[in-house]
Amino acid sequence: MTSAMLFTIAIVGGYLLGSIPFGVIATRLGGAGDVRSIGSGNIGATNVLRTGRRDLALITLLGDGGKGAVAVLLAWLATRHGTVEQQAVLTALAGGAAFLGHLFPVWLGFKGGKGVATFFGTLLAAAWPVGVLAGATWLIVAFLFRMSSLAALVAVALAPAITLLIGRPPAIALLALFMALLIYVRHSDNIRRILKGEEPRIGAKKPMEGHNGGPPMPPELYTDKRPPDA
Repeated sequence: MTSAMLFTIAIVGGYLLGSIPFGVIATRLGGAGDVRSIGSGNIGATNVLRTGRRDLALITLLGDGGKGAVAVLLAWLATRHGTVEQQAVLTALAGGAAFLGHLFPVWLGFKGGKGVATFFGTLLAAAWPVGVLAGATWLIVAFLFRMSSLAALVAVALAPAITLLIGRPPAIALLALFMALLIYVRHSDNIRRILKGEEPRIGAKKPMEGHNGGPPMPPELYTDKRPPDA
């Protein structure tokens, strides 16, 4: 098989694999409706969790991460007799294509997820030490600041440098940079909320409707018949 054919198969196959919308499939088959109609409308595990179904969120997380990993591993197997550079280039192409497929899936009118789970799955398969260190970075930032989006943004930003520092091929570093840039684009709203101090924190509860953060209750509902501070 020629190099051109391998590259074509890696790109097209990776994209189609990455386009599988596990969040939509899991919620529909699981009886939770269409995840695109709830919460943020995103197809990722975080929004699936808003259905109240942790099992479906876990399936989505594993599926979104797994499709990037599978694309990379298939490309690695196809070039297992080649050089390290050839393997790196083909796995980077396949992983990058799978990542693009998740963000812009052909089956959903090119409206996909934000890519964090697929980023980690792809990176773990392409260069597992980088994936582990990026995951550790996510955990540390999430623990310190209680913001999932900030943790992801810091982790993906450091991944390309980590890739080069531990001596992985430049093609893998370019893959990490490519995915990081797209994640920043897809997280533009989150970045604005972080800068304004309005980004939701992990474990924070939303204000309840009524007198606790909502409109004032009618005076007749108070036991003393008077609204507070009257």
